[in-house]
Amino acid sequence: MKQSYSLWIYICRKMLHLLLVEDHAADVLLVREALRQCSVAADVVIAYDGEDAINRMNRPGFKADFILLDLNLPKVTGFQILEQFKGKAGTPVVILTSSDNPEDRTRALGLGAIAYFTKPFGFDAWKRTICCIVKQLSPSATGASPVA
Repeated sequence: MKQSYSLWIYICRKMLHLLLVEDHAADVLLVREALRQCSVAADVVIAYDGEDAINRMNRPGFKADFILLDLNLPKVTGFQILEQFKGKAGTPVVILTSSDNPEDRTRALGLGAIAYFTKPFGFDAWKRTICCIVKQLSPSATGASPVA
């Protein structure tokens, strides 16, 4: 019994904890499948709108290795989420959005996002993008070392 408990603790430490804030179910599936194909053990919590994301982030004990945030969300936008949490130390936020507007990129990074990605076309591009993000932010989840 003790050995299986120790294995569970080891697995949980290696597992990536991700808050995915995305209102399109198809994009949620693409992220999940990309994580699977990148061999990433992940606990993915999904918020389908900005209000749900804020509620989850404000819960006591909220912990994620990083947040993958769409900007165009119902109820509360990604920008409003960033504004609310601007300046608070904690979980890194990566933008993954359909907007390729340079002003959106500048604004999101100015509000504290650590990276900005435009949603790619085709599954191979999704997989490369998600694998890149995970390797940069959580090398232990893939067994890789961080890229400089």
